[in-house]
Amino acid sequence: MKLLKYPFYIFWRCWFYCWVLFPIIPIIPILLIVTSSEKLYPTFFKIAQAWANTILFVMGFKVDYIEEEPLDNTKSYMFCPNHTSMIDVMLMLSIAKNPFVFVGKKELTKIPIFGYFYKRTCIIVDRSNSKSRKAVFDEARRKLSDGMDVCIFPEGLVPDDESVVLADFKNGAFRLAVEFQIPIVPITMYDCKKRFSYTFFSGAPGKLRTKIHKFLYTEGLTLKNCETLKKQTFDVIYNELISDSKNT
Repeated sequence: MKLLKYPFYIFWRCWFYCWVLFPIIPIIPILLIVTSSEKLYPTFFKIAQAWANTILFVMGFKVDYIEEEPLDNTKSYMFCPNHTSMIDVMLMLSIAKNPFVFVGKKELTKIPIFGYFYKRTCIIVDRSNSKSRKAVFDEARRKLSDGMDVCIFPEGLVPDDESVVLADFKNGAFRLAVEFQIPIVPITMYDCKKRFSYTFFSGAPGKLRTKIHKFLYTEGLTLKNCETLKKQTFDVIYNELISDSKNT
């Protein structure tokens, strides 16, 4: 029975990578224009959303999400989702109501074509380079000063051990949120690991349940409160994942 699944998984993965890349090729001239100026970023973001929704649709994924607290279009937020899969990015783009900027790892810039536009539109971090980490803070501060939302996966990387429910959080998202006095928005993605993990021979179409939790407000907090804020965010997502695992 397992042998019969291997051809499906090979097709499944190739199908995904084709849809990540091929829709970009015909619109490269348009992408070059909309990524040439920060004023055009909202237009690029709409294109990115269409790209993400297309991939989720052709992969047979159905987004199912709830909001415990509505987002205010006039305010900036720090989005902090858990990170388990390549489709986390697509899911975040799909559920977003307003343009935001990802803080993403340098390794993705090596992907042909995709990596080029990824580098032009995201805040890139090289975690092995302390100067790069500082530059990320400076760029994120600039985006937040312009009123843009920022999305940081606080785990930093997808855990190598897929049995890990939630890896330890880094400090960056919480320092920035406190500095700009903007709310932290914890986001739980329940199904991305099950639907499309980094294990090649795994995955299947189905629901992608997501919860936007009540915000953690930072008004009046200082950098001394970052550890507490980080723990609160971790606990919200961790407890939600544990509770869900017991109920499924």
